[in-house]
Amino acid sequence: MADVVRYGLVGAGMMGIEHLNNLAVTPGAVVTALADPVETSLGWARRALADRADRAAAFADSAALARSGLVDAVIVASPNNTHRGVLEPLFDAGLPILCEKPLATTLDDARWVVERAARSAAPFWTAMEYRYMPPAADFIAQVHGGRVGTLRMLSIREHRFPFLPKVGDWNRFASNTGGTMVEKCCHFFDLMRLITASEAVRVYCSGAMDVNHLDERYDGRTPDILDNSYTTVDFANGVRAMLDLSMFAEGAENQEEITAVGDKARLDVLIPAGEIVYSPRVGFRGEKRVERWIVPVDETALKVGTHHGSTFYEHQRFNAAVRGQGPVEVTARDGLMAVAIGTAAEISARERRVVEMTELGF
Repeated sequence: MADVVRYGLVGAGMMGIEHLNNLAVTPGAVVTALADPVETSLGWARRALADRADRAAAFADSAALARSGLVDAVIVASPNNTHRGVLEPLFDAGLPILCEKPLATTLDDARWVVERAARSAAPFWTAMEYRYMPPAADFIAQVHGGRVGTLRMLSIREHRFPFLPKVGDWNRFASNTGGTMVEKCCHFFDLMRLITASEAVRVYCSGAMDVNHLDERYDGRTPDILDNSYTTVDFANGVRAMLDLSMFAEGAENQEEITAVGDKARLDVLIPAGEIVYSPRVGFRGEKRVERWIVPVDETALKVGTHHGSTFYEHQRFNAAVRGQGPVEVTARDGLMAVAIGTAAEISARERRVVEMTELGF
C-alpha cells in the first residue's frame, strides 16, 4: 500500500460528512470519490471537502464508484436499509470497507454481509464508534483488567435528543432503520458483548413511542420508532446487562452513563464529562474510598466529530488495517450480533415477551 490511501464515501448525509471531516485529519488519507443519488447531499460533501473537493469524482451509486478504480477503501454511510445493495459491488471489487452501523436492518441481510466479508481478502470493518470514545475505552480496559473483580452487572444509560431529520425522512420508520433498538441501540449491544466477553442468550425489552414524532406525518404515514425503553439482556457467562434509553432527555448533564459492578467494586464512566468513578467495596458503614479521574480527548478529534472523538480514533485503526499494519477490530460478525440483540429487543417490545436468542438462530 502506498503512503496515501484513496477513500471513497457512499452516502453523504450527516454521518458521511463526519467521516469526511475525520479523514481530513487522518494522515495519508485523501478522498477521491463520492457516491450519493441526492445532489443536495453531494453538495454537503463538496462543502465539507472545501479546497479538496476538486479531487473527488461524484457518482450516483456504489457500483459506479467501484468500477472507477479511483479508490483503495470505501466508507459506507448510506441509509441502513440500503447497505446490502451498496455493499455488493464493493465486495465484488475486492475493496476494503468500513460500513456504518447497523450492519443491516434484517438478520438475513446481516448474515449475507458476514458471508461475503468472510470470502473477501480485504478488511471489512463495522463502524461502532462508541468503542472508541476515550473514556469508554479506558472504562472497558479497567473492567477487562479486573478492577471490579468478577463482573456481574452492567448497565448503560443513554438520555439524549430525538432522532434528527434525515434526507427523505428515512429514519422515521422501522422498515428503513430496523427499529430504534437496531438503529440506535446496536452501539450499546455491541458494548455489552465487548465488555462482558460473552454472547446474549435472552432479551426482554419494554419500550414505546410516547413523546417524539407523534404529530408527524409523511405521505399520510405515522412514524413507528420507539423513543424510550428499558432492555435487559442475560449473557451466557451469567452477567446481566441493562439499557435505559430515553430520546427526550437532552437536558441531561451526561448523555451516556455506563456502570459495571463486580464482586470487588463498581466502576462508572460519564460522557461527555469524561469522568471515571471507581468505588471499591468497603463493608457495612465502611469509609468510602472513591477515586475519580478525567480521561482526556484529543482536541482535534473533538472538533471533527459529534461522537466524543471516537470517529477520529476509529479511522486511525481502520487506516492501519487497510495498510496491513493492524487487525480488523470490529468484524462483520460483531455487526451481526449487535443487530441480532436489537432485533430480539424489537420483537420483545412489540410482543411484550422475553425472546430467547435461539429463536433467531443464535
